[in-house]
Amino acid sequence: MVDLIDETHRFPAPERVRAALTGLLGELGEGDRDVTVVLLEDDAVAERNLRDRGTAGPTDVLSYPTHEPTDVGMPDVAHLGDVLIALGVAERQADAHGHDLVQEVLHLAAHGVMHLRGFDHPTDAAWAPFHDATARIAAIDARTRGEGTP
Repeated sequence: MVDLIDETHRFPAPERVRAALTGLLGELGEGDRDVTVVLLEDDAVAERNLRDRGTAGPTDVLSYPTHEPTDVGMPDVAHLGDVLIALGVAERQADAHGHDLVQEVLHLAAHGVMHLRGFDHPTDAAWAPFHDATARIAAIDARTRGEGTP
């Protein structure tokens, strides 16, 4: 299950994100897992970014897995984790990338899920699973809306 919480009260398409992210989780073999996506104002993400990563200012997406990949002996739980998205940053990135806000939020949600699954991108090669996930969620979104492959 994908739960989307819009703390900004201004995101236009929560159901579209839920549907596409649910499809992505299924394709990734995580269809039985739950994910919470929270859309926040930039200042709220900036606070968490400073507190949790020691980095000032907002970032586009933060991921909080229920369990770290290195946790040993933890019981299996359905909740994969939480993905926090700074909606203002997403709006600016959407403009810079030449697509709409919903597409940017889909991209960031997919990126966040990959972090929840234990992936990171310290090298250029490590970005491949992230690029694959963002392409998949875009294709799922297009199919869900009856547009075929983007």
